[in-house]
Amino acid sequence: MARIEEIYWLRFYGCIAVFCFHFLDRLNQHIDNVYVDLARIPTVLGTPAFIFISIFLFSVRYAKTIPEGFLANRVKYVMVPYVVYGLIYAGTNYVNVNYTNVDTSHGEIGFVANFIEYLIYAGWHGYFLIIATQFYAFYWVYARYDLERFLPAGPCLAIGSLISMSYWGLTRLFDIDPPGYLLWIAPLGWIYLFFLAVLLARYYPNQERVMLLHWLSSPKWLAGFVSLVILLSLPSWLEYSSKEVWVVPLFILFTLYFMRYLKDRPATPMVKKINEFSFGIYLTHPLFFGMVDFVDHWAHLPLVLYSALLIVVGFLGSIGFNIVANQVPGGGLLFGKQLTVR
Repeated sequence: MARIEEIYWLRFYGCIAVFCFHFLDRLNQHIDNVYVDLARIPTVLGTPAFIFISIFLFSVRYAKTIPEGFLANRVKYVMVPYVVYGLIYAGTNYVNVNYTNVDTSHGEIGFVANFIEYLIYAGWHGYFLIIATQFYAFYWVYARYDLERFLPAGPCLAIGSLISMSYWGLTRLFDIDPPGYLLWIAPLGWIYLFFLAVLLARYYPNQERVMLLHWLSSPKWLAGFVSLVILLSLPSWLEYSSKEVWVVPLFILFTLYFMRYLKDRPATPMVKKINEFSFGIYLTHPLFFGMVDFVDHWAHLPLVLYSALLIVVGFLGSIGFNIVANQVPGGGLLFGKQLTVR
């Protein structure tokens, strides 16, 4: 399959967006103003971008011809890191809360309850891996049994967008809050991404043949919607995460614009390098953020130094860890496989 340059750019964006989302989340504990809120708007697209990329690439590469072992291989490289990192994050949280007094927001927690929260209820940022696994399975069924006959991508994108927006809106309206991130891993909130990816892959690289897609990819629609989001942010009317009603149309407009205007634009060496380590950065950076928090708890760092350390230690630490892990036999499987980018 020929290289799809715009996917390199989109994966780069998604990786930086997730990193910045968690960085701003920590910064927001020290600074809470409209400027931080505005900075968070583009970061909410990170998790949807990763889900979209996977399904898009599958659809372009395989279409309806699924190779033998496709599902088992994909699930293995997603769910093994989920368990490994889930254990690591659960263990560090248990120690922090019960022994170091770094995180005292929830009081002491039980050993078993803590691990159930992280591994069974997906109560850490790896909830994304559960979502990905569900859509890998759905794609396998969708392609293998030619479900496009009954679930055409175009109409299902419109219906799926309404379903996802309704899901996020109603769960917030009725304050539905199950344990961990169980609310977030339900596929209803993300189904629009599946059909968006399938639709764009079907017409790739000539999405402009579909008049509606070409029309919506105009920058005026994206600029107009972003302006509306900014306007609603000024009085603090919005919440900022990828699990919000307004993120659904924003991501669709952003992706249509992104895929149109970055088509065939060669990715730079830096963009490709970040692509290589994107999975490792996604999984690991909060661990290094935690190290900086531990130091800050005792040293009371100035905010500027604290912020700089979060960025430098979080980013370079994640890349360095991923390099070392992938040089150890089985390390890529356990700690996140490094992508091969040509």
